[in-house]
Amino acid sequence: MNTNPKPTVAIVGGGISGLASAKQLLPFEPVVFEATDSIGGVWKHCAYRSTRLQTPRPDYEFSDFPWTDRADPSFPTHAEIVDYLRGYATRFGLWPLIRMRSKVVEIRYLGDRAKAGFTAMWGGDGRPFAGQPAWELGVIAGDSQVVQWHKFDFVVMCIGKYGDLPKLPSFPKGKGYDAYTGKVMHTLDYCKLDEEEAAKLLKGKRVVVVGYKKSAIDLAAECAQANIGPDGQPCTMVIRSLHWTVPSYSIWGLPFFLFYSTRLSQFLHSRPNQGLLRSLICHLSTPLRKGVSKLIESYLAWKLPLEKYGLKPDHPFEEDYASCQMAILPENFFAEADRGRIRFEKSSEWWFWEKGVVLGDEMRRVEADIVFLATGFEGKKKLRTLLPDPFAGLVEDSSGLMPLYRGTINPLIPHMAFVGYIESVSNLHTAELRCIWLARLLEGRFKIPTVEDMFAQISQETEIMRKTTRFYRRHCISTFSINHSDEICGEMGWSSWRKKTWLAEAFSPYGNQDYKEVDEA
Repeated sequence: MNTNPKPTVAIVGGGISGLASAKQLLPFEPVVFEATDSIGGVWKHCAYRSTRLQTPRPDYEFSDFPWTDRADPSFPTHAEIVDYLRGYATRFGLWPLIRMRSKVVEIRYLGDRAKAGFTAMWGGDGRPFAGQPAWELGVIAGDSQVVQWHKFDFVVMCIGKYGDLPKLPSFPKGKGYDAYTGKVMHTLDYCKLDEEEAAKLLKGKRVVVVGYKKSAIDLAAECAQANIGPDGQPCTMVIRSLHWTVPSYSIWGLPFFLFYSTRLSQFLHSRPNQGLLRSLICHLSTPLRKGVSKLIESYLAWKLPLEKYGLKPDHPFEEDYASCQMAILPENFFAEADRGRIRFEKSSEWWFWEKGVVLGDEMRRVEADIVFLATGFEGKKKLRTLLPDPFAGLVEDSSGLMPLYRGTINPLIPHMAFVGYIESVSNLHTAELRCIWLARLLEGRFKIPTVEDMFAQISQETEIMRKTTRFYRRHCISTFSINHSDEICGEMGWSSWRKKTWLAEAFSPYGNQDYKEVDEA
């Protein structure tokens, strides 16, 4: 008789992180709860018809499932990415694990509360499994309104930072949504429209888009395209804070990866756990690091009409890169601005009035038929809504970041992992490597440190981000991503240097193919 049954594992979410988790945790036969009728996450449910990946195909692929057309220089469309993910699920037999239209609406903790929270070791003893179910998931399946409860030993949360729950701005009394007689939509609602519906909505309308990140830029470009012709109306972007935008991955003829994505380039940047000598080298490298940022800024100011439209940020390019806010522009973006179909208004404050929006800096009024809110999402609030107390209050720390060891484990929430909540230039690569690490943790191949040591590591990473960029709350590891992967490899017993030669190690970019699963332990 088997007295040690296989631990049960649940994965909440069928996006990239959920699929990567499912593949790596296949020995546990996990159950994947996907709330919608399709896998793909934001690529399926939070993308415009023109949305494309912001990186080349080889930079956005699973280590064991390369693109069939990876030499194609074009950036994949969102539909191509969904097809790629479906192929991945088929290749590795993930479909039987996935329960579509199964929405997790509540999570209960079944474990020993004395071993949760502030204990010396994660979960009391540092082990991922307690020997009995630790969580109970309330799930609504299909069209049923009945909540069904399922018990699991371990849960992996992969519901993501984007989509599902829009972040909506608040306004003083009399200046909010009720004051406006036109239509207000969040970009999340626009994503749900098909091509014909979107074109009909935008055609001939005076549109205001609030925001200046990727979703806002793409929406403004779509609006301009829909308004070609004599009856077309301009789209006005209300920009609260400027960020650097990039036309392509080439700077003065040099590939972009040379500046930030090689071991040598990242050697110039601070990283966690660096000693006194390493800190001194980083300090002495400050002029060179600033020079790299200035070089990129000079190219962007030459290539793009930033001065013409008042769109040149005051902060260094490095701060946007270090916070994963570098947006790749649609090819026709500034061409449409030159034709007058996209306009720009900068204002740190704005509110509604009867016929449009008021820009608070100079009390300018912009008339609009539709106001789109490209104001982001409430990813952490999604988690807090699902998790029970006291864990809901532990999702983020006092700095506004999710305290995650190796970007995966909250030291105060036992028997649970979070995948997809830290960012880098390639979030797929970031998620997959951490799923490989998580699988080995659950298999008992290594042990994680004490809660105190995990928080010390998290604190060091937070401090590096805080010193590098004012936008550190986005939890982006772009300037020390290779070091982050090095430490994960070391914990798994892998060699941290993955290239075949010293020359490649210094000057070649790191990607998923460097982390193919070769069991070195």
